[in-house]
Amino acid sequence: MEFEIKRFNELTVQELYNLLQLRAEVFVVEQNCVYQDVDGKDEKAIHVLGYFEGNLAAYTRIFDKGYYFDEASIGRVVTAPKYRSMKFGHDLMQVSIDAVAEFFEETAITISAQEYLKKFYEGHGFVQTSEMYLEDDIPHIQMKRG
Repeated sequence: MEFEIKRFNELTVQELYNLLQLRAEVFVVEQNCVYQDVDGKDEKAIHVLGYFEGNLAAYTRIFDKGYYFDEASIGRVVTAPKYRSMKFGHDLMQVSIDAVAEFFEETAITISAQEYLKKFYEGHGFVQTSEMYLEDDIPHIQMKRG
C-alpha cells in the first residue's frame, strides 16, 4: 500500500471524486445511512489516501486540535470493501496518527468511533472516554489516544 497525504487544494479532481465515491459507497450505501457526507469540512482537513495497485483502497481525513475536539482528530476512516481482508485499516491508522504528529505537531488525538470498531481502535492506542451515543443513528463512542 502506498499513501499520499494532501491538503484539500492539493487534491486533483479525480482524487476528490474517488474519495467521495468511497465514502458514499461505505458510509451511505453499505451502512444504509442517509446523511450529508459532503459536510463543508473537507476544505479544512488533511486527506490521507491509501492506494493499492493504483486504486484508492483506504482513506481518512485529519483535523488540527480545536476543530472537532480539544485534541486533533481523525475521521471518515474507511477501507474499500474489496480490500478489507488485506487489513489495510491498520496501516491507514498508523499513517494517519503519524500525519497528525507531522502536520499539527500533536500526539493527543480524539475520535468519534463506531462502537463495533472499539477493539480495532484500542489496538492503535485509543481508549474509550464516553458512553455510547447515536451519530446518524449509528452507535458511536468517543475515544482518545495520547
